[in-house]
Amino acid sequence: MAINSGRQELFYILLALASISLVLLVRRTVSSVQLDRISLHEAPRSVPNSLFHELDQLARVVDVSYCVGNTGLRKPFECLSHCADLEGFELISVWNTGPFLSDSCGYIALSHPPSPKRIIVAFRGTYSIANTIIDLSAYPQSYVPYDPGNDTGAGAGTLHCDNCTVHAGFMASWQNTRSVVLGYVSAARLQYPDYDLSLVGHSLGGAVAALAGAEMQLRGWKPTVTTFGEPKVGNQGFAEYLADLFELPRGAASVPVERRRFHRVTHINDPVPLLPLAEWGYEMHAGEIFIAKEDLPPSVSDVKVCEGNKDERCISGAARTLMLALRETSSLLVRPQSVNAPPDLKEQQALTHGSSFKSSVSRSQHEGQLRDETWRRIHWHLNPSHLHLWELFFSHRDYFWRLGLCIPGGDPTGKE
Repeated sequence: MAINSGRQELFYILLALASISLVLLVRRTVSSVQLDRISLHEAPRSVPNSLFHELDQLARVVDVSYCVGNTGLRKPFECLSHCADLEGFELISVWNTGPFLSDSCGYIALSHPPSPKRIIVAFRGTYSIANTIIDLSAYPQSYVPYDPGNDTGAGAGTLHCDNCTVHAGFMASWQNTRSVVLGYVSAARLQYPDYDLSLVGHSLGGAVAALAGAEMQLRGWKPTVTTFGEPKVGNQGFAEYLADLFELPRGAASVPVERRRFHRVTHINDPVPLLPLAEWGYEMHAGEIFIAKEDLPPSVSDVKVCEGNKDERCISGAARTLMLALRETSSLLVRPQSVNAPPDLKEQQALTHGSSFKSSVSRSQHEGQLRDETWRRIHWHLNPSHLHLWELFFSHRDYFWRLGLCIPGGDPTGKE
């Protein structure tokens, strides 16, 4: 029994490493090829100073969320991260529903003067880039927008998002969190009616913030949503629906970027915004702000305004390279579950929960063959001298600050 358990764990780790190695290959190719073909006259315009400083502060706001369930976030607003930098902040509550993708973690706070008057909801991302890649393999589900006449959050069908699907794990995470978050936010809005509502999230937390923002917008709460390293949340139908909901421009913007109510911040070396793959039914949505500098800290001139859902001068310029890499190594990836998928591929659904995954693998009649075949296909990726996982980790963490540490002196910029 112990031997079988160890083999299952090895298979799980190897699958994660194979996926990571594919994305790392894309990350290197993007840096060396994609940006070289963008000439200076094609470069997008930089953000205004006011938005740059707002994004810088919001990066610190979301970094504090990594203290929840770690070294701690305490009232009035104390932690080992950037709490002291956020003047006038008052903690309302924290939440942590569990360790899996369907669970969520974060905090709700008030931002009083001299900071802008805001009700803030911060959604934490994942601690593990390996878990991120595995989590992003989950299957899509139909998306039914929030119906004001049905407060379950499941929707009653009076509001339609035609042909819309979203990542099942992201939606489950929001469903598991919404009753806690909505209760505190509703009470805060009554007590502070002149405060704006601001949602912020990093990584998987950015995807949950997008879904939460959509529901709050339908409630008439008019939130502003800012995400860092947000993966693709849904399909093309959902991307268009979200753009309409937040009045995001599809092409050249007529509305000043600082007045938009959804900013999706990406980074040149971060592959997570390119995942899950388009051929699995996922697309990016509009509102992108692109950090074009590899290292910390960026300057105003390094932060660019992108146009539409897919601006080739920004992170989506890597999509073509990603597909080329996928053709070379497509056998490494298990496709997401579909109704007509063969039984052994339906194990993909279980990747959203580690325990379920292990159980499904043990039940598979093809377990030994699948594991052996996977090893033969991916062993050549596992050379430590070529698989620099820390590069991938930091590229997904470096948004104005190095996010996700919650320890003093953990940021490499020297700005603390």
